Amino acid sequence: MSSITIIGAGNMGSAITGLALAAGSDVQVLTREATELDPRVTAGKVGDDVTGEVVVLALPYGAVDEVLDTYEDRLDGTVLVDITNPVDFATFDSLVVPAGSSAAAQIQERVPGARVLKAFNTNFAATLASGQVGPLPTTVLVAGDDADAKATLAAAVSGVRVVDAGPLRRAHELEALGFLQLTLAAAEKTSWTTGFALAE
Repeated sequence: MSSITIIGAGNMGSAITGLALAAGSDVQVLTREATELDPRVTAGKVGDDVTGEVVVLALPYGAVDEVLDTYEDRLDGTVLVDITNPVDFATFDSLVVPAGSSAAAQIQERVPGARVLKAFNTNFAATLASGQVGPLPTTVLVAGDDADAKATLAAAVSGVRVVDAGPLRRAHELEALGFLQLTLAAAEKTSWTTGFALAE
C-alpha cells in the first residue's frame, strides 16, 4: 500500500486527497488550523512528523518556504511533490521565479535529499475531483529526474491519467502552462472547471 502526506487541505489538497483515497493509499493530511477532513485520513498539524513516502506540498507558492523551514531536514528520501504556480498575483502578468528556473527547481535546491516532482500544477481542483476534462480523462503531467519517484506518485493516486513530462527542468514549461491556464480562467476565457488534457 502506498502512503502519502498532503500538506494543505484547500481545494487542491482536498482533490488530491480524494485521488489518494481512491487508490487505497494510506493518507495523512497536515494543516495549520483544525479542519474537518475525510474520516479515512490521519489528520495532523503542520510540524508533526510526515508519515508518507510521498509528500505533496498542496500550498500556495508563497507558503512553501515556511513549510520547508519546518521540514527540510525531515524530507530526505521522500518523493516531494510541488504543485505550485509561482504567479505574481499582484499583477497576474508574470511568474516570480528567475527566467529559465522554476519553483520545483528551487525546492530541489533547498531539499537536495528529496526526490522532487512537479505535478498537478496544470490541473484545476474540479478536474481532479471529477477525473474528467470534457470527454477526456484528466491528465496529470509530472516532471522529475527520478523514474521510481514518478512511479511511486502514480501508484499513490487513482482516477486520473498520469503522464511523464520529462526531467525536472521541464517544470519550467509546466509552470508556464499553469500560468497560462490561470490567466485564461481569471479572464473568463475558460472556466475553473476546464483544463488541458491529452488524447490517447
